[in-house]
Amino acid sequence: MSVASPVVELVKAGFAYEDGPAVLDGIDFAVPEGRALALLGRNGSGKTTLLRLLSGGLRCGSGALRLDGEEVSYDRKGLTRLRTTVQLVVQDPDDQLFAASVGQDVSFGPMNLGLPEEEVRLRVRDALEALDIVALEDRPTHLLSYGQRKRAAIAGAVAMRPRVLIMDEPTAGLDPHGQERLLEALGRLREAGTTVVMATHDVDLALRWADEAAVLSPEGLRTGPIAELLADDALLDAARLRRPWGMAVTRLLRAHGLLASDGDAPRTAEELDAWTTAKEGRQPAPVVTE
Repeated sequence: MSVASPVVELVKAGFAYEDGPAVLDGIDFAVPEGRALALLGRNGSGKTTLLRLLSGGLRCGSGALRLDGEEVSYDRKGLTRLRTTVQLVVQDPDDQLFAASVGQDVSFGPMNLGLPEEEVRLRVRDALEALDIVALEDRPTHLLSYGQRKRAAIAGAVAMRPRVLIMDEPTAGLDPHGQERLLEALGRLREAGTTVVMATHDVDLALRWADEAAVLSPEGLRTGPIAELLADDALLDAARLRRPWGMAVTRLLRAHGLLASDGDAPRTAEELDAWTTAKEGRQPAPVVTE
C-alpha cells in the first residue's frame, strides 16, 4: 500500500514567542491527504502553535512549511495559495465570527477571493448543508447557541473549499448531543474528500474518530496509527495523557481470552454494547429517537 504524499508539512520546524523559550523545536509533521488525524497533547504542549504554523498564522522561526512539496512563501501570493488549501478553525467561535448573520459570515472568505456572486452563493449553500445549519442562514450570529456558533465558524472555513481543515479543540464546551452533531458533520466532510486535523486532549474522542495520531510530549512529536500510539503507556505518561477507555476495555477482553489479538476492538460504550449483544446472541436494544 503506497503512502499518500503530504498536502502540507512542517520540516524541522521550530518556534518561540518573543522573549520566551522555544515552544516547538525540530518538529516534522506531515498531513497526508484523505486521513483523519488527531493532534494530542496536554494543555500548554504547543498544539495550538503547531496548528497556526501549519495554517500560516505563525511563521516558522526555523525549518520550513511546505505545501504539495514546495516551501511556502509568506508573501500575498504564497499565503493566498496556502489559505485556499488549508483552513484553521480556532477553539473559540467568537474569535472567528464577526458578521451580522450566519450567511454573511460564511460568504466572507469566498467573496474575498473575488469569486462570482453565483459561485459565492453556491459555496455558502454547500457549507451550510455540510454543517446542517441551512435553517440558520439568516440568523444573527449573536443569537446562536454555542454549538451553532461552532458549526457556523466551521462552515466559514468549509466555504473556502480547503483540502485540509484544521480545528483546535472543536468539541470543547459542547454537550454530548452537540458533540455528536459536530462529529456527524465532520464525517460528511471526510466523505466529501476533506482531510481533517483535530487538536484535542480527549483521548477517547481521538481513538473513536481518528485514523492516525500525532502526540506532543516534552520529548518531541510522535506520529503513527491511533490505536498503536494510544496503547503506548510510556508515551501517554510523557505526554501527560490518560489511558483511553477503549484501550482499557480491549486489554481486559484480551486478557480473559474474549477477544483475539487481531480482532476489532470496541472503542466506545455503544460498540462494546453491540459486541456484547453479538456475543450473547441477544437482540440489539431498540434505538430511541426524538
